[in-house]
Amino acid sequence: MAGEDLVAVWEAHCRYEFETYDVDATMTTMVAEPYVNNVPTMMGGVGHDEVKRFYAHHFVGHNPPDTMVVPVSRTVGADSIVDELIFCFTHTTQMDWMLPGIAPTGRRVEVPLVAIVKFHDGKIANEHIYWDQASVLVQIGKLDPQNLPVAGIDTAHKVTDPMLPRNTLLDDIGTGGAQVPQRQNA
Repeated sequence: MAGEDLVAVWEAHCRYEFETYDVDATMTTMVAEPYVNNVPTMMGGVGHDEVKRFYAHHFVGHNPPDTMVVPVSRTVGADSIVDELIFCFTHTTQMDWMLPGIAPTGRRVEVPLVAIVKFHDGKIANEHIYWDQASVLVQIGKLDPQNLPVAGIDTAHKVTDPMLPRNTLLDDIGTGGAQVPQRQNA
């Protein structure tokens, strides 16, 4: 299948998930027995019924109303797409797929997210979704970054602006005496 066709299927899938909130339409973009794995939380499903149930009860239409997906880069292969995105939202609703068991905090989150999507016969066979869960937990106030090698919203900003400070988690040990700028946590 041509790369443009894969992109069209994937973009329709995302439109059904994030714009029209149509679980049945989302499922039409997938093979008969797909699987979805949100890797950091191991949420998703295997097979049509589990994936549909996951979408209907925990994902499609269950994200905060201000959710935005900001594209960063896309790689299209013969049978796969890899999307690098910034996933943005204010944690005003229960988000079982990303923050299972955590009540809404009202905090703003921006996190780099990577979707690896495999296709079979022109339909989505599986999705592996990756993000830095520690960054999300820092941003909603559930993880204190003090004395831990984790960052918050800066991870998303650094993806879109490579000129922002880097190596901010290092202290001056091993840096040749150079002072490393203090990191900002959001």
